[in-house]
Amino acid sequence: MRNINQRYVRETYDKNGLLKDFRIDCPHDFNFGYDVVDDIAVNDPERRALVWAHENGETRTFTFADMKRMSDKTCNLLKEKGLKKGDFVMLVLKHSYQFWYISVALHKMGIVSVPATYMLKPHDIHYRINSAKIKAAFVTTQTDIADSFDATTDIDSLEHRFIVGGQRDGWIDFDTEVERCSEEWSRVTTRATDKFLMYFTSGTSGNPKMALHDYSYPLGHILLAKHWHQVDPEGLHWSVADTGWAKNAWGKIYGQWIMESAVFVYEYDKFEPSDILDMIEKHRITTFCCPPTMFRLYLNAGLEGHDLSSLKNCCIAGEALNPDTYESWYKATGLKLMEAFGQTESSVIIGTLRGMTPKPGSMGKPSPQYKVKLVDPHGVEVPMGQDGEIVVSIEPRVPGIFKEYYLDEAKTADTLYDGWHHTGDMAWMDEDGYIWYSGRNDDIIKSSGYRISPFEIESVLMEHPSVLECAVTGVPDPVRGQLVKATIVLRESYDPTDELKTELQRYVKMKTAPYKYPRIVDFVNNLPKSISGKVKRVDIRNKDKKGA
Repeated sequence: MRNINQRYVRETYDKNGLLKDFRIDCPHDFNFGYDVVDDIAVNDPERRALVWAHENGETRTFTFADMKRMSDKTCNLLKEKGLKKGDFVMLVLKHSYQFWYISVALHKMGIVSVPATYMLKPHDIHYRINSAKIKAAFVTTQTDIADSFDATTDIDSLEHRFIVGGQRDGWIDFDTEVERCSEEWSRVTTRATDKFLMYFTSGTSGNPKMALHDYSYPLGHILLAKHWHQVDPEGLHWSVADTGWAKNAWGKIYGQWIMESAVFVYEYDKFEPSDILDMIEKHRITTFCCPPTMFRLYLNAGLEGHDLSSLKNCCIAGEALNPDTYESWYKATGLKLMEAFGQTESSVIIGTLRGMTPKPGSMGKPSPQYKVKLVDPHGVEVPMGQDGEIVVSIEPRVPGIFKEYYLDEAKTADTLYDGWHHTGDMAWMDEDGYIWYSGRNDDIIKSSGYRISPFEIESVLMEHPSVLECAVTGVPDPVRGQLVKATIVLRESYDPTDELKTELQRYVKMKTAPYKYPRIVDFVNNLPKSISGKVKRVDIRNKDKKGA
């Protein structure tokens, strides 16, 4: 083991052994491909990097030496095709193992990696390719996403289409072509401030923004992997997310590999809780991360018959944690679910880190990696118990916070100003310093002089056995300003009756302050969602404004 993370980190602990201070020193020419992947490959070549499994039973294990060899061959193929430093390349690879060495190759060459979901439709592809002037795309055969690419017109910047995992007319067969390429590759000079990785991230309105990170970004994930995931360098970490989302960068490559831990990938079509539990048992997963909803589904499916004894730490992020889910998982496994908060634009900003006692529903405490405050609209820090926007200091610049919204100075200036990254997310802090999420700035409901968090009400409603999904929004009202509305998808065994509406309203009144209860309850078959799966409350609000 190389202890690579110690080259870049200075950390101190308090008298109780809790992380107190965490600082990253980023070399001016840091390159994750050479300074992490190749370093391990040369000095510890047989160390596991990736364990990949397919639902058909196929498995493959890749060492760091494999990753070096295949990424170098990929570099030579891309160079042969005329791709060069500064170009943008899209990766739509779902759970394909090729994603890892293609990504490393792009990083080595100074090419900007643009991961994307396999759920894109032609108009999504058109917007992304033209906005970023994408030069090449790597696309998996595991879905029909290549059909959407072929159906997309007026994307002149796209010069090369690589198909991965098979063959397709008019596309370059990546797996065949890369094998004939040389394994010899020399370092390309990059700077820590160069363009590195970009995600298209959806907001509450308008087209997705292009969140651009620089070459220091991987170092921003060391704390995440070391103190939140608590990965074992001799273990196997699994974050349940496909390669198109920033959660993949959080949990399946950068911090984990800097900590020299292997990552696990499972290629499947449909999420089945029992299959996930089977994979944990079969591959002896040591650290595990997924959204709270999935933990509820594991518990509903039943943990009986599954040996989960290999698990040492479990993490959650992305949505409210039901206290009953926390307690049930803890009772069944002896493991506390460790929550954290961050964005596509960042690494972990707030978290329940190693040694902390979780408060179910709280995101934890500010990460020692960043200076974090909760502020009012004037930038003044709010008192304990009061909602404020989560902001993160960017002076001096700290690895992990995005560089800019690419080619959009106005949106960048709306987010990065006065020395702070303004997240747009609202939260409050309790007397112990734990932070509780309230919602997006635009989602906060203002009713009769009260500021009401939709997130809090949704968390309560999700505890009711009839509720499968819900979204809470404000409806314009001439007397109160806004009324609280709950849009609810029921579980199959429940009917959308007036009696159930009343029951749900009373349930919220019993669980939280009575003024927060939803005066309007609307039962629907499904909720409007973005391509990333996030509920689009703005669509519900706009529909109500139109009186539809």
